[in-house]
Amino acid sequence: MALTREQITKRAAAELQDGYIVNLGIGMPTLVANHIPEGMDVWLQSENGLLGIGPFPTEDEIDADLINAGKQTITARPGASYFSSAESFEMIRGGHIDMCILGAMEVSQEGDIANWMIPGKMVKGMGGAMDLVAGVRKVIVTMDHCNKKGQTKIVTECSLPLTGKNCIDQIITDLCVLKMDNQKKRFVLTELAPGVSAEEVVEKTGAEIIVGDDVREVAV
Repeated sequence: MALTREQITKRAAAELQDGYIVNLGIGMPTLVANHIPEGMDVWLQSENGLLGIGPFPTEDEIDADLINAGKQTITARPGASYFSSAESFEMIRGGHIDMCILGAMEVSQEGDIANWMIPGKMVKGMGGAMDLVAGVRKVIVTMDHCNKKGQTKIVTECSLPLTGKNCIDQIITDLCVLKMDNQKKRFVLTELAPGVSAEEVVEKTGAEIIVGDDVREVAV
C-alpha cells in the first residue's frame, strides 16, 4: 500500500529535533508543518523573511500580507521574527538552517537533485532551492516514487537542469525511505511502505540502490 502525502510528510516530520530551524519547500513539504510532534519546539523559516511560521490560518485569521515563499497565507507563532529576504538568504548560506524538506522532479543515485524547471515550460524562477541544498545541514526530499506517467523519479543521472549536486541526504517516497551512504555514494533502502517489497522498489527505481540489512516498515 503506497503512502499518502500526509503519511509521507508525517514520516518526514519524524526527522525533526527539538530546537531545529527548518525550511519547508513548496508543495508537499509544507504539509510537514501539520505533523510536528507535540511538545517539540521547531522554528520554520521562509526565504521571503520570516522565522517562526505558525499553523495555516483559519478563514477568520487570513492576513493577505502574511505569506510564505510559495505565496500561501500563513500565521506567525509567538516570538516570530520578520526580516528582509537578503537576511533570510544570509541565514541559509551561512549554514544556520538545520534542515530543509523539498520536493523534486528527479534525484540521481549520487544525490543530485532537479526540482526547479522543465525545459520548455514557463517557471517563475528557481526560488531558494539552489541556496538551500548548498547551505543547509540536512536535505530531505519528499515526493512520489514515480511521476504521473509511471516513470521513476530516482534515476542514474538527472536529465533535467540541476538544482544541486551530491546534496540529498534522504528521500521519502510513497514506497520507501532511502538514506544516502556518503562513502558508497548510493542510497540505502531502510524502510518500506506497508505491503511494498524491496523487489518492487528496486524494479521502480531507475538507479542503483543498496538494500539495507535491516529494512523495516514505515511507521504510519
